[in-house]
Amino acid sequence: MYHRTSACPSPSGTLPASGPLRRTPRLALGTALVTAVAALLAGCGGGSSDHAAGKPKATASAHNMDDMSGMAMGDPSATPAYKLPNAAVVEGTFKLLDTRPPGLDHVKGAAWLAQGAKGTTVTVKLTGLKPGASYMAHLHAQHCSAGNGGEHFQFVKGGPAKPPNEVHLMFRADPKGMGLTTVNNARKTGKGAVAVVVHPSDALDNRIACADFDF
Repeated sequence: MYHRTSACPSPSGTLPASGPLRRTPRLALGTALVTAVAALLAGCGGGSSDHAAGKPKATASAHNMDDMSGMAMGDPSATPAYKLPNAAVVEGTFKLLDTRPPGLDHVKGAAWLAQGAKGTTVTVKLTGLKPGASYMAHLHAQHCSAGNGGEHFQFVKGGPAKPPNEVHLMFRADPKGMGLTTVNNARKTGKGAVAVVVHPSDALDNRIACADFDF
């Protein structure tokens, strides 16, 4: 077992002494030290700003997931919308969108929206997803042919862009790439929510598929 030494400076920026500097003017000494520290940092891969520059930027439409904590956004074990008794149910088949990320060309599935005594219940079921990846679905106020579903459906238009003013579903694909979840909202959407769109949860601009509800 051995230890590897590094020529990089410590966090304080202190450099090893290289000899007496009695005759070096103070200004010249300061300039030399700054230059030396900069050169050593460059050789060590730079500071934290260089590391951050390599990280992908979040999309403008991405949700702040911290604000979503504790909100009901789906339960895969809940009674699906199409099995609710005494509820009016509409179904839609997912169609792939051109904005989907690479590797999701085989996604398919269906969505159901039920309205009854419990308000609005939505179920989505898809296959062909990336195993283990996280996804989100939202009810939309326009059909898939109109801007891939347009804006999110809101019970109070212009209100908060999160539940309970919107209907969101969050789920993770299983090892076979299947995703299933159900969510309930105490209010009824009527015919205002006409589509549901699925996105990767970390890239909401990349809409994968859209399903129209046939009222």
